[in-house]
Formats: sequence, structure tokens, C-alpha cells
Amino acid sequence: MDWLERMNRAMDYIELNLAGEIELSEVARRACCSSHQFQRMFSFITNVTLAEYIRRRKLTLAALELQNSESARVIDIAMKYGYESPVSFARAFQSLHGVTPAMARQVGIALKAYPRLSFLITIKGVDAMNYRIETKESFEVFGMERVFRSDEGGDGSDTPAQFWQQCHANGEVERLAANAGDLPRFVSPDSYKVHGICSYKDTENDTFPYMLCAFKSETSNTNGYSTVRIPAQTWVIFPSGPIAWDAFGGTIETLYRRFYTEWLPTSGYEQVNGMEMEVYGEIAGLHSVELWFPVRKI
Repeated sequence: MDWLERMNRAMDYIELNLAGEIELSEVARRACCSSHQFQRMFSFITNVTLAEYIRRRKLTLAALELQNSESARVIDIAMKYGYESPVSFARAFQSLHGVTPAMARQVGIALKAYPRLSFLITIKGVDAMNYRIETKESFEVFGMERVFRSDEGGDGSDTPAQFWQQCHANGEVERLAANAGDLPRFVSPDSYKVHGICSYKDTENDTFPYMLCAFKSETSNTNGYSTVRIPAQTWVIFPSGPIAWDAFGGTIETLYRRFYTEWLPTSGYEQVNGMEMEVYGEIAGLHSVELWFPVRKI
């Protein structure tokens, strides 16, 4: 089964269950990946979160029912699409459509419709993508780790980006760098000592692990840190080139988006377990990043 077929199978499941319970684990299973991996792919490909897409589709169908069935009660439609009360439904409905559910039944009222998404391969620009494929032996990383939610809940204050900020503020990044020791031979000598790795082990449903990490070597001091062994495997690596600090976030987002939308659908490879590694460094006096994705032939 190819990448497009898997993604569209997941979308079929979502569409068939908009009036019921949508299990994110089942969405991911149909796409043959983890819940966190699917939600990341979806967001980078569509520029909208999976949760927001589902919300828009539910409210699109709810609006159609309000217009086409005068006898249907608002409370029944609200409960059908997962809202616990008419008040919460009315608030969400007005936020999307700009009118209340009652007003939606008026003739000529303007509403919004968000159609079902399908994934297709399209011809894009001619900008080259720099990447390389390398097979690496098993290695170990160590550092500070935390488990995050992948269901896009909350206010965004508990994220890997926030974790980085906290560890910079309390000095943990600098302490890890001091304990890192020598870089291994398979990493560029221009690399920094502290990096990031995601989805490197199984956690509870709809969560993922993230570690601020250093590569373990004979000169590393791992006391007090979590240590993880990364198995031998094939990696596809996307380098950024030199980046000014204020362009860092946008550059990383572009690399992720191009991996998911341009390289992965047409490469003949698939990502393994959703693992990702961010290897930071310096080029020509500016920052740089390499995104490492473990892959295997389909």
C-alpha cells in the first residue's frame, strides 16, 4: 500500500465517523503510523491541525442539516456532532460561520463549507531539495526527556519548544553541553553539543517522548540523565544551510513541510515509527540544523 492510499484511508475513516467517535489511534493505524506522526504530517501538509479540520467538517455538516431539516432540534444536531450542550455548540458554530445555529435556517444566510480533504501528488516548483541517505550503526543519546500530548489539546504552553525555553532559562542546556563530551565520528565537527530527538520509544496512547539530548561518547558524563539506545538503521538527512537566529523557526518548518509533502510521497521510502532527530550546529558563523528521519524502502 503506497503513501497516498494510506493517507486517504485515514481520511475515509474520519469522514465516516464525523457523527460519532473518532479514535486518533484508529486514524493513525489506517495510515500505518503513530498518532503523533500522522498529526504532524497532517499539519505540515495542510497548514491546519487535524483537530481543527475535524471541527470544521463537523460544523459544515451541522450547518447543512440545519438548513435542510427544519424539524431537527438544535440540541439533537449538537449532540450528534459531539457537543455536550446547545451553548457550546452555538459558540463553536458562530465562531466558524459567523451566525448562530438559529440564524442558519434563514433563507439566503451566508455560511462556510469546508469540503473533505483528499491527498494527491501534485507537481510543485523546481527548487532543489538537498538531502542524503546514510546508514548508521547503533548509537546512544542522553539528556532530559518529557512526554507530551499529541492530540493537540491544551493551550500550547506544554510543547517541546517550551521545554527548550525552560531548559535554557534554568541552565540545563548549558549543563548538558558541559557533560556531553566528544562528538562521535558520524556527526559533523561543526555540530553543537545539545540536540533534540522525538518519538524514540513507545509511550501511552496519544502521547510522544521528546528529549533534549547529547550524543554519548567515552568522555560523556551521563549521571542523572536518561539514556536511550537508537538502533542501527537508514536515515534520510535534510540540512538547512546557514540560518540567522530570527529565521530559525521558519527554516525548520519549511524542512519538515518539504519532507512530508515533496520527498516522502514520491521517494519509495516510508518513515520508521515517526522518529525524528534535530541536529544543531554552525555554518559560516550562523546557526544550522539537520533533520534526521529513519526510513526504510516500501
